[in-house]
Amino acid sequence: MIKKLITLFFSISIVGLVMSQNLLVTKQIVTVSKDSINKNKALLPQEFIPDSLFSAKGKFKFYKKDARASYYASKFHGKKTASGKKYDQTKYTAAHKKLPFGTIVRVTNEANGKSVILEINDRGPFVRSREIDLSKRAFMEIASSKSSGLVKVTMEVLQK
Repeated sequence: MIKKLITLFFSISIVGLVMSQNLLVTKQIVTVSKDSINKNKALLPQEFIPDSLFSAKGKFKFYKKDARASYYASKFHGKKTASGKKYDQTKYTAAHKKLPFGTIVRVTNEANGKSVILEINDRGPFVRSREIDLSKRAFMEIASSKSSGLVKVTMEVLQK
């Protein structure tokens, strides 16, 4: 009886030791992956915006300065754009009168220097004094005042 209890005690001890080692290794792996994520975040440009088209390769070429940018009204959310895609106010897209669909554009607010990179997927704006309509999310990222509906921007087009 005593031999069985001692064997059971040692068996439980060994299983406990093995399980604690596995847990320690798992914690180390999680710590390493968190550290590598934090290091990679430090390498991203300051203007990085999650979900933006920031990974586009190539150089941006100046297109227009002092352009007036506005944003789509919320009532257009979910409706089809001229390119056939649905407008999503949480994505980085824009409407332009002449630029081809799929063109990648960097739009920079001249007042505060904030910029976003987005894709042209619609036609407009249909107001003579405006050059580009941004999605609501893109506009709010660069606007100095969240209550404004119009900002002066510089536009650059990605050269492939």
